Amino acid sequence: MPDAQARLASLPPRGTLLGFDFGLARIGVATGELETGLANPLAVVAEASNDSRFAALADLVAQWQPVALVVGIPRHLDGDAHALTVRCERFARQLAGRFGLPVVPVDERLSSVEAEARLREAGGRSWQDRKARLDAAAAQVILQSFLDSRTESEPHVQA
Repeated sequence: MPDAQARLASLPPRGTLLGFDFGLARIGVATGELETGLANPLAVVAEASNDSRFAALADLVAQWQPVALVVGIPRHLDGDAHALTVRCERFARQLAGRFGLPVVPVDERLSSVEAEARLREAGGRSWQDRKARLDAAAAQVILQSFLDSRTESEPHVQA
C-alpha cells in the first residue's frame, strides 16, 4: 500500500468513508463524509468465520459505496507495536485487496477508552448495552480522528 500522505492526497473532496475498529471477536464499523467531516457509528460485525466477516463487510461496502476505508492501527502509548498491530495491518491489506479501495491506517491509541467515555456520558445504558455498541463507537472515534486530521492539514483561505 502507498504511504498515508499519498492516500490522503488522492482522496476526492466529497464521498463516503467507512472506518473500522478491528478486533478478534468483533469489527466495529463507522461511516463518515469527507464533505461534512463527520463520522457516525454504523454497525458491529461479529461473524465467527473470516469468510462470514468479509461477506458482511462486502455488504456494507456495496451499500455505502465508500471512496476509501480507514482502519485503526493499535499502538502502545509510547508508540511501540501492540499485540494486535500486525493483525490490524493485515486486515487493512485484505480490505485493499478485496475491495480495490484506498485504505488509510490511523493511529487508534485510546479510541476504545474515548468511545466508552462517550457512551457512559450519554447515560441511561447498562454496561451490556454499552459493550454491544462500543466497537462501532470506537470505529467512529477512529474515523472522526482521520477526518479531523484531514481538515487540519488542508490550507485555510482567508477572506
